[in-house]
Amino acid sequence: MTMIDSTPEYCQWIGRREITDDDLGLAPALSALATLDDTITQLAKGSALPPLWHWFYFLSRVPQAQLDADGHPQRGGFMPPIPYPRRMFAGGRMRFHRPLIIGQPARREGVIRDIRLKSGRSGSLAFVSVGYCLYQEGRLCIEEEQDIVYREPGPAIACPRVIDWPPLQERAWSRIVTPDPKLLFRFSAVTFNAHRIHYDRPYATNEEGYPGLVVHGPLTAILLMELVREHVAQPVRGFSFRALAPIFDLAPFRLVCTAGERQLVLEAQTSDGGTAMRASAEVAQWRWRHDGRAASATERPKVKKGEKQGAAAEIPGKPARE
Repeated sequence: MTMIDSTPEYCQWIGRREITDDDLGLAPALSALATLDDTITQLAKGSALPPLWHWFYFLSRVPQAQLDADGHPQRGGFMPPIPYPRRMFAGGRMRFHRPLIIGQPARREGVIRDIRLKSGRSGSLAFVSVGYCLYQEGRLCIEEEQDIVYREPGPAIACPRVIDWPPLQERAWSRIVTPDPKLLFRFSAVTFNAHRIHYDRPYATNEEGYPGLVVHGPLTAILLMELVREHVAQPVRGFSFRALAPIFDLAPFRLVCTAGERQLVLEAQTSDGGTAMRASAEVAQWRWRHDGRAASATERPKVKKGEKQGAAAEIPGKPARE
């Protein structure tokens, strides 16, 4: 695969900036709790926003007339006008300096850092690197870099097989997620994401060649972070993820977290045993949630006393497969 610098047409977008203000109201956080089926976490004005939940804020609210056929905002504003139709939030890295507080105004400052074009056997792709800094009361709270990938249409993707996942490693725990159109629609709604591959099955299958509805990459990343939040007492200082393959609403997928010394290795596994997403979370001297530490308002003490570290946790109402 060959990587080349961006053409002069796109170079003018490098360094382009965007500022978005948000009052960080309580309603989006409560909608997120409902979407994630979380009936334990208690959030109110003044609560710390759980990690990655800033994705429920600072949303792009473009007029309906400015949406493309796929549901994405038309390009050429903040994002460069790259013509490739398929867009993916392919990865990201972030540092959490201090939590955002619900009910206090915040600002997000974004900048296009780089644009690269790539060509290979799968066709042409464009990689856009976007940096964000989130502030509250003039203090830096979160630094984030997002990798957005645009690519040409490809061949249709086959329906995934369903196999039994291998046993968990020592010092690992898991959660089984069964995606369905209701979950994907609600996540699209709470993130104001009109991309049709997540809720319009005829469009996803006939126009973009997917076998079913596509699970949002940010949803998978948030669910991996929620797995950490359920089992680890210490706050997360850093998080990175890379999307490797799509997940569809056709079968369950498994979230796995394996504990290291100061880093947690995370993975989302598809029903056929493949890896859809790899991630890592950095925490300060982590410890298990059932060590007797009192939980804060943003933590969910779901690990019961006596539960083994390698036990699989399941989403309420969704059967575990192991």
